[in-house]
Amino acid sequence: MAIQQPATRPANPRFSSGPCAKPPAFSLDKLSDAPLGRSHRAAVGKAKLQAAIEGTREVLGIPADYKIGIVPASDTGAVEMAMWTMLGERKVEMLAWESFGAGWVTDAVKQLKLDAEVKEAAYGEIVDLASVDTDNDVVFTWNGTTSGARVPNGDWIKSDRAGLTICDATSAAFAQRLPWDKLDVTTFSWQKVLGGEAAHGMIILSPRAVERLESYTPPWPLPKIFRLTKGGKLIDGIFEGATINTPSMLAVEDYLLALDWARDVGGLDGLRARANANLAAVQSFVVENDWIAFLVDQPEYRSNTSVCLKFTDERIADGAAFAKAVVKRLDAEGVAYDIGAYRDAPAGLRIWCGGTVEAADVAALMPWIKWAFDTEIEAQAAAA
Repeated sequence: MAIQQPATRPANPRFSSGPCAKPPAFSLDKLSDAPLGRSHRAAVGKAKLQAAIEGTREVLGIPADYKIGIVPASDTGAVEMAMWTMLGERKVEMLAWESFGAGWVTDAVKQLKLDAEVKEAAYGEIVDLASVDTDNDVVFTWNGTTSGARVPNGDWIKSDRAGLTICDATSAAFAQRLPWDKLDVTTFSWQKVLGGEAAHGMIILSPRAVERLESYTPPWPLPKIFRLTKGGKLIDGIFEGATINTPSMLAVEDYLLALDWARDVGGLDGLRARANANLAAVQSFVVENDWIAFLVDQPEYRSNTSVCLKFTDERIADGAAFAKAVVKRLDAEGVAYDIGAYRDAPAGLRIWCGGTVEAADVAALMPWIKWAFDTEIEAQAAAA
């Protein structure tokens, strides 16, 4: 006997954790002002890039003396740019609790061949932050996109630290409050919380990071796209809209549209409230169903963007196969796209709950997850 499907469907079934859902106000015709076919170095192009930089500063509340640059290769390019140009001056601690953080460990240890102190935690957990010495350089991910585990605050970072903090904040920026006074290098990409287009990264430098760049030369060669200084001085143009390589002006226009929408919903506070409401909808569902749980046990470490869930029912014989089957059913019904756990993460679901997603759509999805679970349990029993 077929299990009855829920009556309500999400209006937007896009719950991918990257590229993420476009802002609700998005439409292609709103990008018609993009200066296509024009040089990004022409006045019109440079003005658009400068507007993207200053809009980022405004919405995120970034201090006036911090530098903001648009760089190639998404968040990955921004993080690697920071590592290649600044690490090696002193001891470094690498913190990892999911796949992207583990990737930065590989860069530091196997590519740059640094004598790094590596601190790792399992998916769903984070490392003991009290053990971190911020007189060393520290590289970490604020929000684990593939694990749903986030840093709760910046209290563990000393105000009078001697080292630099290099923070991959790609799935935290615009959804979680970042303590700028505790962060020296912060990176993110447009395709995450604001639902922008891919391939563009942002790098934000504190005055301490600029001082490192101007006083330290790493012993390894630097590709052109990593070079932030010339003649021992910061290349200021990069932080005024003169990008290192050619950006997509269509993607820039899309980001400007997203920033306008962010202002309309209340800026950072409004974006955080929207993400928190989405997380609350998932939390209510988990509390009501004992066969599903958060991958992150401790609520203070739970992400409000990349929300990761696991199936806990003892009747499930093969967790990975079961999760894939549930994801496939939801996709086939057109109620949720791309919500399978990341390939390196424990089997389960990953639901993007950033501010571009509507709480009503998250709430509508929850009964469908129960339908898919019940249907797959029944199919598994019939096949046994």
